[in-house]
Amino acid sequence: MKKIMLFVAFIATTFSCSQVLSDYTEVSSLQTIEDKMAIKEVVDVFSNLADTKEIEKQVQLFTEDGVVQSYTDGALSSYLKGRKQLFDAFSGFLSNFKTVYHQNGQQTIDELTATTAKATSYCRVILIGNQNENPVKITMYTIYKDEFVKQNGKWLIKKRTSNFVHRETE
Repeated sequence: MKKIMLFVAFIATTFSCSQVLSDYTEVSSLQTIEDKMAIKEVVDVFSNLADTKEIEKQVQLFTEDGVVQSYTDGALSSYLKGRKQLFDAFSGFLSNFKTVYHQNGQQTIDELTATTAKATSYCRVILIGNQNENPVKITMYTIYKDEFVKQNGKWLIKKRTSNFVHRETE
C-alpha cells in the first residue's frame, strides 16, 4: 500500500510540475510572438513614416545613439549616429522626392532575447522626383540588418545596416 501511495504522489507531483512547465512555455512562447510582432511593427512604421516624410517621428524609433550605416554596391556610403544626424540626413534626402513609397517584404528574426534582437528585412523603395527638370523614378532594392533593444517595454532600433543591393532609374 505504501508503494501505491508513493507512486500516486510521484505521478501527482510529476503532473503538477509538467503543468507549471507547460504554463511557463506558453507564456514564453506568447512573449516571443509579441516581441516578433512588435519588432516587425517598428520596421513597418519606419517605412510608413518615411513615406509620409514624418521624420521627427521616424527618428524616435531609434535609440538616442542609434546608428545607420548604408552600403551601396558593397561600399560604405554613409554613417550616421544619433537622432539629430539621422533627422538631418533623412530630411535632406527625402526632400528631393515628391513621392516616397516603401514596400516591405519578408523579415526574419535572427536572434531574440528578452531585451535584444537582430533581424533581416527586405524592402523595395520607390522614389519619384525630378532630375534636371525631368520626372524620374528610382527603385532601390534594400536589405536591412537591424539590431534592436527593448527600452521601457518598447523595441527601438539600435543599429541599422542598409545594404542597397540594386538600383534602377527610369
